[in-house]
Amino acid sequence: MSTAPFSVPSVAVAAPARRLPRLEVSLSILLAVSIALIFWSQQRYPALLKKLHAGSGVKVAGTISFDALMKVTPEMPVAEQVARTSVNWIYTNRFGMYFALPFGAALMTLFAGAMVPKRFDSAAGNVLCGAVAGAPMGVCTNCATPVAQSMIVGGASTRMTLAAMISSPTMNPVVVAMAFVLFPLHIALWRIAVPLVLLACVPLLVAENKRKILSMGSFEEQPSLGARLGKFAQRYLRNFAKLTLMTLPWMLLAAVLGATMAVVIPAYGTHLPVSVIGVIGVAIVGTLLPVPMALDVALAFVLYRAGAPAAYVVALLCTLGPVSVYSLSAMSQLIGKKAGMRLAGAVAGLGVVAGLSVMWWG
Repeated sequence: MSTAPFSVPSVAVAAPARRLPRLEVSLSILLAVSIALIFWSQQRYPALLKKLHAGSGVKVAGTISFDALMKVTPEMPVAEQVARTSVNWIYTNRFGMYFALPFGAALMTLFAGAMVPKRFDSAAGNVLCGAVAGAPMGVCTNCATPVAQSMIVGGASTRMTLAAMISSPTMNPVVVAMAFVLFPLHIALWRIAVPLVLLACVPLLVAENKRKILSMGSFEEQPSLGARLGKFAQRYLRNFAKLTLMTLPWMLLAAVLGATMAVVIPAYGTHLPVSVIGVIGVAIVGTLLPVPMALDVALAFVLYRAGAPAAYVVALLCTLGPVSVYSLSAMSQLIGKKAGMRLAGAVAGLGVVAGLSVMWWG
């Protein structure tokens, strides 16, 4: 884009010489839809609705996780606390990754030669489409990252993909309903306003990538149905392995960094006197912490109920969901480090604005 003030690195994806036959296209779509429906119906939405119905009785077992597979106590050495908290975080995120990796691999298989992901000519159209598509997806920013990686590698719009990744944890209707159930109206409204402003800023944060061009040929006919199915399975498993290798190192790093921050910074700095510096610090921590789906609302409510200053609670409520150290690090490899820093700065900055507004005006 010659008119953009910055550019995003083009993703080098070799265009195949021929399109996939209709059978392989149908299998890719069927696989993606089946994975999504099983995840939504058997795990994610029952779990989210359970948290919603719990209301003020919602519980957070781990420091940065709903579940606590391993017990963590302040008496333990710091290294042991970090290790156990990391395990608890990975354990809580397991269902999201069970969905994200196979679903992302199905999209990679589909986009590899079957079709070009749709996009709009306008930035607003791409952001709106991504936001609408991401809201019901029901995964946190950490688990949305592998899906976003597969979409960009497949040639999807950068802005559409980023909007979907932000919208999934922040604009999900069940999580939004939780915020309005648990918090006073003036706090819950910030939980809606900040993601909306962030989505509106996406065209300013990242440039659009180039369209992916596919040739219009067709594959040579395979000798048998079995051979075609075998070839499809090989392609899917190869994409699954590739996406796992792209994801796993960053996920493990995020677990350790997030656990370290949670252990070293007690209660996310809420014991400090309320101040501008304190709000800025809390917003930065919230931007980087990798938390599971809906934990932003639940954790903020636990702190609010425990008497933490409202300014800190709002700063956390607005920054814990959209991004994390994991999603920022992994996505920066595709959208560029400067774009990743702009995104992190925008989330932290909006959290600071929300926190200071509550501190000064209530």
